[in-house]
Formats: sequence, C-alpha cells, structure tokens
Amino acid sequence: MSELPDLESLQLLVDVGLLGSLGQAARAAGIAQPSASKRIARLERRLGVPLLERTPRGSALTAEGRMVAGWAAHVLAAARELMRGVEAVRQGEAAQLHVAASMTVAEYLVPRWLGELQAREPDIQVGLDVMNSTDVAARVLGEKVELGFVEGPTVPDGLASRVVATDRLVVVVGPAHPWARRRTVLRVAELAATPLVVREPGSGTRETLDLAFAGQHVASPRLELGSNSAVKGAAQAGSAPAVLSGHAVEAELATGRLVEVPLAGLNLVRSLRAVWRRGRTLTGPAATLLAIASRP
Repeated sequence: MSELPDLESLQLLVDVGLLGSLGQAARAAGIAQPSASKRIARLERRLGVPLLERTPRGSALTAEGRMVAGWAAHVLAAARELMRGVEAVRQGEAAQLHVAASMTVAEYLVPRWLGELQAREPDIQVGLDVMNSTDVAARVLGEKVELGFVEGPTVPDGLASRVVATDRLVVVVGPAHPWARRRTVLRVAELAATPLVVREPGSGTRETLDLAFAGQHVASPRLELGSNSAVKGAAQAGSAPAVLSGHAVEAELATGRLVEVPLAGLNLVRSLRAVWRRGRTLTGPAATLLAIASRP
C-alpha cells in the first residue's frame, strides 16, 4: 500500500460507527453527505476492503469497516498526541508551564500526559524542551523549567525525584544482520566486545548501558548518534547492532524492520523519573502533571 489514508477520512469512518449513520458523521465533519460518501468510497478503494453497507434505509459499517474503524481510532489518538507534543514544543516562552524531557520520555510518554493535563485544565499552555537527560537536569537545576523527566539511572545532587515509569533496553539489529538469525542467546561479554550503534554521552540510554557494562572489556562504539530515530535508522541499514529503549523500537519490532536479539546475564531495566529542584514544592499545573505521570 503506497499511499496512506488521510486523517479526515479516518475520522469520518470512526464517526459513522459512533454516530450511527453517514449523514450524522457528515454533519459532524461539516460537509455534505454526498461529499462524505465520496470520501468513504475513496478510502474503500485505497484500503481494498468494503467499509460501508449502503441500503435504502442508510449506510452502516460492514464487519470490515468496524475493524478498520477500531484501528483508525488508535491512529487518530496517536495523531492527537503528536499535535499536543508539537504544540508544546512550539509554545516556548508563551507557556504557563515549562517542562523538559529526555528524548525517549518526550517521544513516547509526555504527549499522553499532556493530553490528560489539558483535559483537566483546558486553558493551560505547556512549553516542552526535548534534550538528553543531562541537559534536562541542568535546566531544572538552573530553574529554566519547573519539572523535568529523565531516563538515566542516577539523579544529580540538588534534585528531588519520583519514579513515574519503567523501561527496558533491548538489543536490536536489522533483519539482514547475522544476529537476526542466531540460534544462541547473546552473552554480555560478546555484546560488550561488539562495536555498537549507541546514543550520545549524556543520554539516559547511554548512561544505563555504560553502567551495565562496568567490569567488561568494552569496544569503542561503531556510531554515536543524537536521537533514537538516527540509531534505529543505522541499525536497520545494517551498520551494527544497537541498544535502545523498548518504547523506541516497539513499532519496528512489530513490523519486522528491526529484530530483537535475546540477551542473557544483563539487567537493562531502568526507571524513568520526574525531577524538580530539591526543597521546592510543586504547585498548580506542575503538581497536576506530576500526579498524572505518577499514576500506575
């Protein structure tokens, strides 16, 4: 499938299921029913499955349409998370609440938390700075932001912290790499001795890996890159194995673009933490966001 469906058509399909008819969904979208019917017909051609059952009494979702609408609802929710994250990054100095987050937390957790915050406080504007964990801690210590989220195994002096989630680092390779077909479990010494594609010094992912390799003979990295996307791209291209957050590679593992290599003898589970200046009591939106992030 070369071309992805547009979000407006997916929303229209979801609304047919929620509202009970194509006419109601068209009214919710602010378009005429014939236009809505054409959009759904285009979506059916693009996806290659029948989505609506058209009868003299009206239109309803087919069995395939109900399945696609369910999947579409997840896509639309992810798109809304994307826009919340972009809006928070764009707000900058106009924001009422300033937050900094490490890249993994910012990409995969913060947008959902911001959605819940804005559902409780619709008028709040949040500014988000995305950087590695070392820089997040520095911004909180320098009182540039009220609240930060980091993924490193340690917290600098002067910061209070609370664990808000856990994460597991995984070893991944491209599908053409020899390790993608190996039948034996990877051992720590072999992983440490292999030049890897890794995140840059200062990132929580790199700090966790460096601490886990303590006492091992460690090869110099094949590549040091400044984002999860760059590391994933290098691994997919076959440059070398990579070690990344499980959150960061979930989609690639599901689609086969990356393959996880089982690893024995090394605990790569880590805590993701909220941090704020020690001695400071968080109030208002910052306290609400911390409560949301801390909820199991």
